[in-house]
Amino acid sequence: METSERQAAAKRSTLVSVAVNLLLTGSQVMAGLVSGSQGLIADGIHSLSDLLADFVVLVANHFSGLAPDEDHHYGHMRYETAASLVLGILLVVVGAGILWSSIGKLQHPEHIAQVHILALWVALGALAAKEALFRYMLAVGLRVGSTMLVANAWHARSDAASSLVVGVGIVGNLMGLPLLDPIAALVVGIMVGKMGWSFAWQALGDLMDRSASEEQHALIREALAATPGVLGFHDLRSRKMGDQILLDVHLEVREDLSVREGHDITVEARRRIREVVPVLNVMTHLDPVEATRADAGLGYSARE
Repeated sequence: METSERQAAAKRSTLVSVAVNLLLTGSQVMAGLVSGSQGLIADGIHSLSDLLADFVVLVANHFSGLAPDEDHHYGHMRYETAASLVLGILLVVVGAGILWSSIGKLQHPEHIAQVHILALWVALGALAAKEALFRYMLAVGLRVGSTMLVANAWHARSDAASSLVVGVGIVGNLMGLPLLDPIAALVVGIMVGKMGWSFAWQALGDLMDRSASEEQHALIREALAATPGVLGFHDLRSRKMGDQILLDVHLEVREDLSVREGHDITVEARRRIREVVPVLNVMTHLDPVEATRADAGLGYSARE
């Protein structure tokens, strides 16, 4: 997919998320205050964190599509990875805040108010809205191949799960079990923090030049092995650049080839690799193999 089309799709989906989270934040916090539900207020704060996350995604989406310049020869795709790291840290902070508030209420159960049934209806409405938002954003993220959008979609799914937990807590409170409301908020805090840690750790690994996945490496090896003229390869290395891959590899070719023939082999190898994995650049080095060994079928090797 072209970068401009990818950015446009990401922007549209994120603006939809902004509108939904803006509505949910206001309705959940207000309904929580009116009905006396701490769980619903916690869920509203979670929706507010989503709103902030959406703005982070919009900014990252804009900058990640900028063309290479004198300071960034490979482009600005790591803005997306940095945004995923910010999203993860934001979720951890929000989760910790919810946990702190919930533990305080559990230590003083006499301050837990009776919840109004309004809270239940708002929680169910939020659950439906967040699940629909998750499915929409995940579909867009997978279609355009953006880990940042996929992360933001699962952020929305965590909201849907938290709304379900909050709904259970509200039902418990209405049935005469007031402790279930702050317990629901406690569970929401744990869920939010856990997901935030997962996103932050993944993004940090990518910023530290994590390699492509083993599945992607297998596809790359297959593409190289099937390239005419490639008798073997070694020193295959990769690192992530946003959702793209930077690749280095030594290709073994007949020693008696011309420069033009060697060049054509590397071009074909790059083309085949780009057909199976999202590669931003392939850096190749040609290593000569004795013609007699190549003719005897002894040239092929694959060492990493």
